[in-house]
Amino acid sequence: MVVALGSLLPLPALADLQLIMIEQTGCFYCARWHEEVGDAYDRTPEGAVAPLRMLQLSEPIPDDLDIQGRAVFTPTFILVSDGREVGRLEGYPGEDFFWGLLQRMIEQTGVDLETEAAGATN
Repeated sequence: MVVALGSLLPLPALADLQLIMIEQTGCFYCARWHEEVGDAYDRTPEGAVAPLRMLQLSEPIPDDLDIQGRAVFTPTFILVSDGREVGRLEGYPGEDFFWGLLQRMIEQTGVDLETEAAGATN
C-alpha cells in the first residue's frame, strides 16, 4: 500500500472543495474503504466540507478537473479546490489513518474544518 500526500497550497477559506475517489472494480482496498468509511462519509464534517465524487481508473479525467497526473493506485483520493488538485492520498491506509490524513489535507488548504462543516449543515 502506498500513502502519499501531495503538495498543499493555502487556499481561501471559502474554496469549493471536493474529494475525488478514483477506484476500480475488484480493488480490495476500495471495497474496504466503502465498508469502513463510505457509508458514513457524507455525514461527517469532512464530507460536508469536501463532498465525495467517485471516478473509475479506466475512465478519462473529466474536463472540469485539473489533476496533476493520472492515478496509478486504487483507491486514490484527490482533494480539489475549484476543480484544481491541492492534495493527494494514494492507497487506503485504514480507517484511523484515513481520517487523520484527510483532515490534515483539508486544514492545510486554509479551511477550518469545524467552522465550515457547521456552516454547511445549517
